[in-house]
Amino acid sequence: MSGPVLARRGFLSATAGLAAALTLAACGDGGGTTAAPAGSTAPSGSAAAQGWTFTDDRDKKLDLPKAPSRIVAQVGAAAALWDFGVRPVAVFGPHKLKDGTKDPQVGNVDITKVQGLGNVWDEFNVEQYIALQPDLLVSSMYVKGTLWYVPEKSKDTIEQVAPTVGIMLTGKSATEVIGRYEELARSLGADMAGVPEAKARMEAATKELAQFKDLKILMVSGGADAFWIVNPPEYPDIVHMTGAGLNVVKPAKVDEGGFFQTLSWENADEYEADVILYDTRTQALKPEEMMKKPTFAKLPAVKAGQLYPWSAEAPFSYQGYADFLEELVANLKKAKPLG
Repeated sequence: MSGPVLARRGFLSATAGLAAALTLAACGDGGGTTAAPAGSTAPSGSAAAQGWTFTDDRDKKLDLPKAPSRIVAQVGAAAALWDFGVRPVAVFGPHKLKDGTKDPQVGNVDITKVQGLGNVWDEFNVEQYIALQPDLLVSSMYVKGTLWYVPEKSKDTIEQVAPTVGIMLTGKSATEVIGRYEELARSLGADMAGVPEAKARMEAATKELAQFKDLKILMVSGGADAFWIVNPPEYPDIVHMTGAGLNVVKPAKVDEGGFFQTLSWENADEYEADVILYDTRTQALKPEEMMKKPTFAKLPAVKAGQLYPWSAEAPFSYQGYADFLEELVANLKKAKPLG
């Protein structure tokens, strides 16, 4: 959800050596040239020669002598940038599952070639971040001015280490968000290989959504003690889908913050739907876990087998959305109205 309620893990704060480490990071290599490490993206020669500017969605204008090459990104931002050809040196946020495999949220990022600075909410290794000597940190935002997965307690220190870019998600369409990541990637000198083909796939899948306008769709996320009904206008992917013709249920009583309505599992049958799309993120209950809740198991869509995955944080790239929408279309073709 917009602010996941997750178990808080211990956080290694940068303490006694922080000031010295910051000074060292600021000094860098003493004015020499440092070779970009494996996995980083070096900007094009023209970008480097002309300097680099970018205005993010906090209306914050960055003006640097050369395009950043040592980029650290929240996993959603990293997944988007990776598909556009930018290779971050490190990521933070859910990128590795308990069995060591990739978390779906990190998209096509090769996690064996990037450093992980944190894998859960409120976890960010500041000392490792400083040691990387990053040029730029990139993250999405659900709330303007708040970088997603940057812990409140260490954000001031993190902001001192390197410039930051925030890309807004709330109230935007997926196309707008993808466009912003494309703009950022181009400014960083990415080669954009594969973009035209992926864009065509995304557009084709989007056009197919209109054929499902007669299906009433409920989008949900399950927690141990709560059932969340997602509020369509707050999520770029749902704005995109409803704009293309899907009929997504809007909850009647949205919680403060606007992202969803919280229900008890006893009231999981409050909304009727032909299809239920469930949140596939790590912190959400799996379908088999939700099926143990009697009220949920009795829902017509569940009984009809019309329960399909929702990639709630699909990468904001044409490739990421082509994959997401093609899977959605394939699933919706199996569904039928139940009313």
